[in-house]
Amino acid sequence: MNKILIGWLILISISMNAKSQGIGLAEGVISSQDLFNTSMNSSVFCYRIPSLLKAPNGDLIAAIDERNLSCDDLRTHKNINIVIRKSSDNGNSWSAIRTIIDFPAGISASDPSMISDAQTGTIFLFYNYMDLNKEKDIYYIHVVKSSDNGETWSKPEDITAQISKSEWKKDFKFVTSGKGTQTASGKLLHTLVNLNSGLYIFGSDDHGKTWFFKDTPIMPADESKIIELNDGSWMVNSRVNKLGMRVVHISKDEGKSWVSRNEPSLIDPACNGAIIRYRSKKYGNLLLFSNPDSKDARKNLTVKVSDDEGKTWKTGKTIYAGASAYSDMVVLENGEIGLLFEKEEYKENVFVRFSMDWLIGK
Repeated sequence: MNKILIGWLILISISMNAKSQGIGLAEGVISSQDLFNTSMNSSVFCYRIPSLLKAPNGDLIAAIDERNLSCDDLRTHKNINIVIRKSSDNGNSWSAIRTIIDFPAGISASDPSMISDAQTGTIFLFYNYMDLNKEKDIYYIHVVKSSDNGETWSKPEDITAQISKSEWKKDFKFVTSGKGTQTASGKLLHTLVNLNSGLYIFGSDDHGKTWFFKDTPIMPADESKIIELNDGSWMVNSRVNKLGMRVVHISKDEGKSWVSRNEPSLIDPACNGAIIRYRSKKYGNLLLFSNPDSKDARKNLTVKVSDDEGKTWKTGKTIYAGASAYSDMVVLENGEIGLLFEKEEYKENVFVRFSMDWLIGK
């Protein structure tokens, strides 16, 4: 058997093996692009913690950690920057990587998350900050703003004192990466995790001029996403370590009190997920949820659908059956869904598009 034939047989075998294991993006994925990987910059060790936002003008902004020394998290890493890429055509093409947060050596910024204020057009990008040279293990929360759809950004503002307690100075606390939300009334909402005492809600009633803090602990909860329900209630969807599923918390009094329940239909290996609202004449008013659909491993990234405000969830569709972790979603201008997720043990950060017809099986 000649070498060319042997080579073809090896390639066919690899392809068949990959298909048999479910490895590969789902057939319903319209397009995909790896937005952040180390081949783009040889000095970067890995990219982690994606955040995806649709700007007021419809542009997409993808933000992520640029981890330069290792793939370690903030408390053990002295050189993490925040970088972005933008798209003006529903994710078909993307700008070059651009650094928006870069402190001197020994100071790191990590875990980007964003909120777009539909009433003012301002975008807020939050991140966790640490000076490992002078105050190792002391977490601060910063925010930067953009009033031109992510083209330029303000200087960082430290809002730690507004959204946490002074006695928490040495606590392990951080803002959840991904996205916060805006209510129908214009209130901005986001989640802050304190691993010593629980999850807390913070936000703004004046479009980000000042920030409030809801001193009501939500437990059990780690990294969490908040969304407003149709009746005005707030729903928090939480990662909980070692439980094997998500936990949902509902407040009918704007965060003064909460009712919690396990959500067995949302299997989870303790990983950050994403939840967004989808409205259209064709499909109605839906909630979409993405996470690794597995109890014990970060794999099988899946998007599920609820047509009853999160009371029940349909099976959904697997986007990628292989190793997959954090994700974030947006509704694109053309009605498709855009999703950015960590793929293959954080080696890739892939943006994919898919249609609602495919997702709900029509």
